[in-house]
Amino acid sequence: MTLARLHDGSLHVEDVALTEIAARFDTPCYVYSRAALSAAYAGYTEALEGRNALICYAVKANSNLAVLNLFARLGAGFDIVSVGELQRVLAAGGDPAKVVFSGVGKRREEMRVALEAGILCFNVESASELKQLNEVAAVVGMCAPISLRVNPDVDPKTHPYISTGLRSAKFGVAYEEARSLYRQAAELSHLEVKGIDCHIGSQLLDPAPAAEAADKVLALVDGLKSEGIAIEHIDLGGGMGIRYRDEAPLTPDQYLAPLLKVMAGRKERLLFEPGRSLVGNAGLLLTRVEVLKPGVEKNFAVVDAAMNDLARPALYDAWHDILPVAPRNVPGCRYEVVGPVCESGDFLGHDRELALAEGDLLAVMSAGAYGMAMSSNYNSRPRAAEVMVDGAAAHQVRRRETVAELFVAESVLPC
Repeated sequence: MTLARLHDGSLHVEDVALTEIAARFDTPCYVYSRAALSAAYAGYTEALEGRNALICYAVKANSNLAVLNLFARLGAGFDIVSVGELQRVLAAGGDPAKVVFSGVGKRREEMRVALEAGILCFNVESASELKQLNEVAAVVGMCAPISLRVNPDVDPKTHPYISTGLRSAKFGVAYEEARSLYRQAAELSHLEVKGIDCHIGSQLLDPAPAAEAADKVLALVDGLKSEGIAIEHIDLGGGMGIRYRDEAPLTPDQYLAPLLKVMAGRKERLLFEPGRSLVGNAGLLLTRVEVLKPGVEKNFAVVDAAMNDLARPALYDAWHDILPVAPRNVPGCRYEVVGPVCESGDFLGHDRELALAEGDLLAVMSAGAYGMAMSSNYNSRPRAAEVMVDGAAAHQVRRRETVAELFVAESVLPC
């Protein structure tokens, strides 16, 4: 569904005007649509209808409690990469028995907490982690359910910073080493082999690499079965891309069809870990123009949001559509849309054609994923508020930080 629509001269999310949200909650402010989040999740459930499958939302994409609670109510599981994310899931009403714990650097204390919470599975990413997890499980007198995250060395054809399945990536274990590590896991007294995991990257617009990776995973599963190591579930990760600019993303049905074809006739439970495709286009960043600054070579629109609020443009040179909330029917000019942070790389958009006046509101689109989740307090800037729109109602689901909260945990040296 389209997140923002023009009505009575201004952009609305569902039935709420963004001008009203700015007046109530100030800017910068993240705005999410409950209907868009629900529709995105329904796309996966419909594509997987009749399959023994679990959708584990990748918490790292957007970890707001309201977002997690909505997905928990819809029946989702969760993919986490820290004990902090686990605690968020539990606080939001998520079922720990539907949680998979990924990540290359799990600490022993994190392993213990997750184990005692009763999570579904640890996605193990190294031989050392196997050993450490077995030791932790022995101390607490439990058996840890595990899968190995296998690196299939498949090119996902995406940005190198979000490519995770190549031989050179820090993630997972080498495909050639996986059988040996599964044998080791099967012999460790406090581990229980449950599954196999594979995730090749993010913002994938072509399902062929994921299907190729799935085919390699199945060959490994069948090889393990011949050795008496049974695999109960196959986790094929996430990564389906969204439209930011002119991409041609697939629907969940189109993306999953080649993977499900590879899996036809299999009895193993299927797990998927979508993140961006569930939340990315369900959120925007609302910001206000503070200063218009004409220049010799470039014109600058300085807004109150910055790279600390939305890091993706500075980090990846990512493109986000930027729309005027109340469009002006006058000729515009080209602007660099920048924030007030003291970095030349602090920008939200380059060379955008906009008709603007100081005080105007702008909507930075497709900001629901890796927006607030990656925000920081650089330049001692309080993080933005977050608002969830539900029909004609707008609910603040995270209040804006205060400056005093930024240093409440700090102290000065004694005299």
